[in-house]
Amino acid sequence: MSEKTFLAGAAREDITPPVGTLLYGYTPDTVSESVHDPLTTTAVAFRQGEECAVLMTVTVGDFGTALCDEIRREIGEELGLPPSRILVAATHTHSAPNVSGIEGWGEIDRPYVDGILFPAMKKACRDAVSNLAPAEIAVGVVKSKVGINRRQQYRDGSIGLGQNPWGCYDPYMTCVSLRNAETKKGIVNLIHYGCHGTAAGRNHEITRDWSGIMTDRLEAQTGILTAYWNGAQGDVGPRLTNGATVGNIKFVEELGGVAAQDAWRAWEALGPYKEGILGIREDTVKIPRKPLLPEAEVRAKLDSYENPDALINIQRLEYVYYRAVMDEYEAGEPEYEKEFRLPQTILTLGDIAFIPFPFEIFAETSMRMRAYSPFRYTLCLSNANGYNAYLPTEDQIVRGGYEIGCFLYSSAHPLVNNADQIILDENLRIMNQ
Repeated sequence: MSEKTFLAGAAREDITPPVGTLLYGYTPDTVSESVHDPLTTTAVAFRQGEECAVLMTVTVGDFGTALCDEIRREIGEELGLPPSRILVAATHTHSAPNVSGIEGWGEIDRPYVDGILFPAMKKACRDAVSNLAPAEIAVGVVKSKVGINRRQQYRDGSIGLGQNPWGCYDPYMTCVSLRNAETKKGIVNLIHYGCHGTAAGRNHEITRDWSGIMTDRLEAQTGILTAYWNGAQGDVGPRLTNGATVGNIKFVEELGGVAAQDAWRAWEALGPYKEGILGIREDTVKIPRKPLLPEAEVRAKLDSYENPDALINIQRLEYVYYRAVMDEYEAGEPEYEKEFRLPQTILTLGDIAFIPFPFEIFAETSMRMRAYSPFRYTLCLSNANGYNAYLPTEDQIVRGGYEIGCFLYSSAHPLVNNADQIILDENLRIMNQ
C-alpha cells in the first residue's frame, strides 16, 4: 500500500437520551415520552498522504457554534488534527435534545452533551480513524420529491409554514458509497438531501424523523452502514400528505418509506467505483454586517412589548434583537465587527465537494452553487460547523415570514440582504484556489 493510497473508515455510536429529556425544535417545554427510533452520530474519516479529515453527521437539531467549536477542538486534540479538519453537520431533526441554545428555544442540555453526546462523538471519530482502509468511491444521483418548498403564500400575500407548490426546492438526492478497495466490502453510504426534519411535528417521541426510516431501510437492504447529511433545507419542508410541513409519527413512517425508495434508487444508480483523491481547502468567508437601526424606531418597538419575559421562539428572538440594538446605543454606539468572518473548510473527494454552512440555507443557494462549481457533485451541508439561524436568498426577504425574521433578528448587526450571493462568491473563490 502506497503512502498516497486513499483511505476511508466509518463508525457509528448511539446518542439516544433517556425518556423524559426535553425535545428541541418547537417550544422549550416539550418532554419526550418514548423512543421511536434511536439517535445516532456517524463519523467518516479520510486520509491520503499528509492530509486527514473527518466528516460527521449527528441526528440533532442544530449545534450552537460555541458548542460545536468545543467538540471539534476536543476531537481534533484526540486525533492530532486541527479543529478545522473535523466537519460536524446536524440532520436537523426536531425530536432530539437541545444542543443549539438559540434565544427563545431553551438552553443547551449540558448534562446530555457531557454525559452522552460528546463521549459518543469522540468514540465514533476514534473508531472511524482506526477503521481506515484503502477505499474507492461511487456516486449515484436521482430526483426525489421528499421535500417541498415550505414558504406557503396566502391570498393576502403573507407567508406561513406549509407547502408552496410554486416555490424552489432542491430535488436531487445523492448517494456517495465508499467500499474497501481490496475486499470490495462496503464501508459507508452517505445520503445527501435537503429537507427539514419536521414530519413528526411537536411530538413526544424521540426520533431521527423521516431520514431515520430512510437510512435504516437502505442499510438493511445493502448491509452497509448508512447515514444522512442534510442539504439546503432552510425553505424546504417534508412533503406530507396532510398538506402541511408538520404531522405526527405516522407521517414520519409514511414519508420515510418514500425517502427509502428514493435512496435505494440512488444506490442502484451508483456509477463505477474509483479511487478517491482527498482535498482540503481552507480560508475565511467574509460577509458584511448591517449598521444599527435608527434609535427612535428601536425605542418605539421596545415600548410596545408588554411582557417580554413571557415570549418564546421568534417573538423572543425579535425582542432580544431590539434590546441588543438599544444596548449598543446606550453604550455610546461602540465600534462593531463590520464583517461576519466564517472559517471555512471545503472537503473534496475527487469530483465531490462537501461545503459546510453554519446556517439553514435556502434551496436556491445550493442549486446555484452546484451550477457554478468546478466539481461535478457539489453537496452543500446546512447546520454544519455551528448555527447562525437562516440564510435566505435576497429575493425572499421582501416577502417576510418566519425564516426571514430569524435572519433579520439574528444579532444587533445582521448580515446584509445579499449575503447569499456573497457566500456563494466566497465559496466559489475557495473552491477555485
